Amino acid sequence: MKGDIFHIVNRGVEKRKIFNNGNDYSRFVCGLYKFNNKDSAIRLDFNKCFDNPPEQDKIVDILFWSLMPNHYHLLIHERVDGGVVEFVKRIGNGYTKYFNIKNNRSGYLFQNAAKIIPVQRDEHFLYLPFYIDSNPIDLIEPDWKVKGVKNIKNIINFLESYRWSSFQDYMDKENFPNIIDKKLFFELFETNQKRYKNDFVDWLQNVNVAR
Repeated sequence: MKGDIFHIVNRGVEKRKIFNNGNDYSRFVCGLYKFNNKDSAIRLDFNKCFDNPPEQDKIVDILFWSLMPNHYHLLIHERVDGGVVEFVKRIGNGYTKYFNIKNNRSGYLFQNAAKIIPVQRDEHFLYLPFYIDSNPIDLIEPDWKVKGVKNIKNIINFLESYRWSSFQDYMDKENFPNIIDKKLFFELFETNQKRYKNDFVDWLQNVNVAR
């Protein structure tokens, strides 16, 4: 329902890679903007996606996003009833069509339907943004969830250079600022940019995600 928050996750069928290169990642990110419009998808040149993009009449607010080679995560605030389901369907269908044409394949790309998980305003609610932002750490420290982070400074530097998530924008390094609504996130989670980074670092130092 309008005003609810959802954690969205989907992965490639049979855990296959869904992003093979930078162009694939860019195409999906562009879709996060293009398909977030009330009446229909915005007419948008994928090659110039963020060069003065047209204004949206949004059906959802994207708070966080993170793309990995074989899956993606989104944290979404619903603006209109049914907006989340419609948005997730659009981005899945749009990207699958692109991927299949590019790779001369057919059939499903994603594993079943995306998981659309309502987020309750409890302790888990507070740490979900950290979980989404930390996903790319798996690419450089696959066992960090069990053994912990070895070097916080290196991890933060890596996340601040990883383009395919919202982390850079929350660190005030403009990456894809038109995708997310930072102001809404800060209001909903009662935080600000400086506090968020400090809390995120503290979480990395103390949490064992695997337990």
